[in-house]
Amino acid sequence: MRSDESGAISIVSLVCIVLGLVLVVVMIIASSIYSSEQKYKNQSDQLVASAVNIAKQQQLATDTNQFAQDAKQPLVTYVGPEAFGTVTLKYPKTWSAYIVESSSNQQPVDGYFEPGFVPDVSNSANIFALRLEIVGQPYDQAVKSFSGQVLKGTVSVVPYSLPKVPSVIGVEVKGTIIGSTTSGIMIILPLRNSTLEVFTEGSQYQSDFTSLILPNLSFSP
Repeated sequence: MRSDESGAISIVSLVCIVLGLVLVVVMIIASSIYSSEQKYKNQSDQLVASAVNIAKQQQLATDTNQFAQDAKQPLVTYVGPEAFGTVTLKYPKTWSAYIVESSSNQQPVDGYFEPGFVPDVSNSANIFALRLEIVGQPYDQAVKSFSGQVLKGTVSVVPYSLPKVPSVIGVEVKGTIIGSTTSGIMIILPLRNSTLEVFTEGSQYQSDFTSLILPNLSFSP
């Protein structure tokens, strides 16, 4: 009888030990799974937070850029002397202009445009968002003045016509245009007995130059 009781107790003890071990293993596995889930959740939360932050920054940049573009409208119009082709140029209202008109055929129009205020035009170190010149120099000579730079590879010259004056063919000069040590864009067009030059110095305002200035520039040939 005692032998049976002893055997039964041993079996019960063994079962309890096994169940205890199984319980411990299950708890360890459960703890490991929970830890992994928490780590994944934390990483996911961080990724979501990072994505949200990036999206907010991108939206802020988009809104800021859109506000800056909207602030430029409506464009301000400058109309030049009738005797020199009635050049009509439109520029952002957030820009200031300093324009000298002269009865002299040498340079009847000399204009400087810059966001905010126009810096000292006599300082050759200053560059401008937009320049407008009507010069007495013949068109062919104005274009030829870039021949040396073309050979050096510092500028490129291609045919160009204004969207509003497609019948007049001139050139577009890209590179280190005259009077600038930075890359700019200049449009040179024949204007009766004179030459029309409109250009931007540097790269900062080239987008405004190509999207706002040139599409709205016109004159009477």
